[in-house]
Amino acid sequence: MSDIIQLLPDHVANQIAAGEVVQRPASVVKELLENAIDANATDIKLIIKEAGKILIQVIDNGKGMSQTDARLSFERHATSKIKKAEDLFNLHTKGFRGEALASIAAIAHVDLKTKQAATDLGTYIKIEGSTIISQENTATSNGTSIAVKNLFYNIPARRNFLKSNTIETRHIVNEFQRVALAHPQISFTFYHNENEIYNLISSNLRQRIVAILGKKTNEKLVPIKEVTDVVEINGFVTKPEFAKKKRGEQFFFVNDRFIKNAYLNHAVTSAFESLLSGGYYPTYFLFLKVPTKSIDINIHPTKTEIKFDDEKTLYAILRSTIKHSLGQYNVAPVLDFERSASFDTPYGYKDKKSTTPRVQVDPNFNPFKSEEQRSIQFPYKREKTAQWESLYTGLDIQNIEVESETVNTSLFSEEKPNSKTYQIHNKYIVSSIKSGIVYINQHLAHQRVLYEEFLENITVKEAMSQQLLFPLEISFSKSDISLIKEIKEDLESVGFLFDSILDDTIVVKGIPVNITESQITIIIEQLLEDIKNDIPDASFSQLDIMAKSLAKSLAIKTGSKLDLKEQEELVNKLFSCKQPDLSPFGKTTFVTINIDEIDKKFNNY
Repeated sequence: MSDIIQLLPDHVANQIAAGEVVQRPASVVKELLENAIDANATDIKLIIKEAGKILIQVIDNGKGMSQTDARLSFERHATSKIKKAEDLFNLHTKGFRGEALASIAAIAHVDLKTKQAATDLGTYIKIEGSTIISQENTATSNGTSIAVKNLFYNIPARRNFLKSNTIETRHIVNEFQRVALAHPQISFTFYHNENEIYNLISSNLRQRIVAILGKKTNEKLVPIKEVTDVVEINGFVTKPEFAKKKRGEQFFFVNDRFIKNAYLNHAVTSAFESLLSGGYYPTYFLFLKVPTKSIDINIHPTKTEIKFDDEKTLYAILRSTIKHSLGQYNVAPVLDFERSASFDTPYGYKDKKSTTPRVQVDPNFNPFKSEEQRSIQFPYKREKTAQWESLYTGLDIQNIEVESETVNTSLFSEEKPNSKTYQIHNKYIVSSIKSGIVYINQHLAHQRVLYEEFLENITVKEAMSQQLLFPLEISFSKSDISLIKEIKEDLESVGFLFDSILDDTIVVKGIPVNITESQITIIIEQLLEDIKNDIPDASFSQLDIMAKSLAKSLAIKTGSKLDLKEQEELVNKLFSCKQPDLSPFGKTTFVTINIDEIDKKFNNY
């Protein structure tokens, strides 16, 4: 029998490796930015076009590469970071396996220009699908410029799996923010389709957070700092009153490398125990420095997961450090940390005797004395009556009808016997129909009603707005502001009115008639989150997502008590919908039980 196992060609092996390392354009952005940081760059520029599908270019002023190094950098597992296996546990750089550039070059067109400060000319290499097309000397500035064009051009199936430009851009922004937060001492510039998204100058961590998330963030931050033999913790958490209903702005960095760790995230959440309402999550920017030998970062191709040798100790230290800071800055109740001196008794009162306060009253005061007996006389006197009965002179008291309240001892006194609907456990509405009984989920039913109303307002008729007495100013990150600008017309068709949209704030002067002012921030944040994660390419689908998001945020919640009129109105509106049996998210809004089914229950006995 002939042999059937064979070695894969290099270009096929590189494409397979690219499937692990390069999942989407954001993966390329991450690898290129980290390479620039490893090159000791102090100024990095990121340029993308069409969400990175057409172009991803990173330009840095780092130390550059020699002609030989530039050629070897595109070979698999060619790296200057490790020479033996033990080096994997003593890493201080971002990249180390030598996979990134080889994987990227296998699935894209790559142009590399690089030059070291000591040389007069740099190197220009052009690669297409792992094949080097040309290599020559060129005049270029110090550092490296690498442009990745037409990503996945030779793997159309992978390209078809990419999401819309909005979603892919959001992933790129996330990667950019993570790298920029981890290195505030480096200047970053970010351009998308020739529009400047970020221009971040060299600064400290607090200034970098404010520059990325908006100026209003500064007042929300609580410093975190702790140094132990096991770990050094620095960073910020936000005050509990600024918690959000999304987990997006949660950043963990270990040795300046962004990671995801549910266990440590739980430590932060538990530190906010009893300070946050249900469904709200704290925002944090936490930097942990641990000995390199105590972690293993080589367990995942994207290096966002890390193994710790003692997670339980890290959990305890992190939790207690955050609780300490919340108490120290008077965010949470203080027990043993620091107390305000204003509550201490002054030393001068040590030997001072306490005196009982005396209340002076007039023992002769009688409010029932006649006016003539009062010591104080008023200039205007009322006409006196000899007795109280004279007040009712001329009235036939016996014929006066007094309205009395009828006492009802029925157990169901609150329910009207002829009412058509009943509410059960503040969750379901029950109504009788000809064939039996219908049970309606009030939350899902209201979602369907609101969804169709919003969709009609967006696509058919003009929505009603209510003017705010005082315009409301809301702060957002620059990336959120750019998304709000994109959907501004759609928001206005729902009923929102904007006075202005600035770089990091919006001013709202009108809102839809069925929401309150206190709901505005929560609803817009939820809407942006839904659009980022679920928006398709079609414009109508975008409007559909908006209608769904608003319906989900504003629908009557489970546990809300409805009076009889509200129940009947909800039932009537539900069955006036085009598709009353399903919520906007495909869940059943009501179920029916036939008389026959009820009869069968009793026939069993």
